[in-house]
Amino acid sequence: MNFKMRKPGLVSNMALRRYRAARLALALSGALALAACGMSETLQRGYVLPEGALEQIPVGASQEQVLIVLGTPSTVATVNGEAFYYISQKGERAAAFMPYEVTDQRVVAVYFDKDRRVERLANYGMKDGRIFDFVSQTTPTGGAELSYLRGVLKSFAPKMMTQ
Repeated sequence: MNFKMRKPGLVSNMALRRYRAARLALALSGALALAACGMSETLQRGYVLPEGALEQIPVGASQEQVLIVLGTPSTVATVNGEAFYYISQKGERAAAFMPYEVTDQRVVAVYFDKDRRVERLANYGMKDGRIFDFVSQTTPTGGAELSYLRGVLKSFAPKMMTQ
């Protein structure tokens, strides 16, 4: 009979190598998981305004043209005439499952006259803690429209409002 003799310690060296490789793989996967947690994440909620969409809507355009270009509005109001509002919010958070902080909030408003034609466009947001129209580069003054916009912006991001 011919039996092969094993060298002592050969099996234990192979087992030790496998154990070390498994430990290294586990450490690398843990480090990768922790690195992924440290990445910040940007979230977009609500309406996403396509690039150049407002330029496609001239004053005098019909309500149907607005619906084709911008889509269904987030809300419709009848404050001194009819208006479409497209509401969006952008926020960031440091890691998954963490609360996010609002970094930008916009309300695109399309105002119509009595013939359902575009009377004017506005892109409202917050600038220095105040409601600001980024289309006309103005801060709206008092009135029912400003009260409505304050309510919308404050309900979604009260920390951005200083008043």
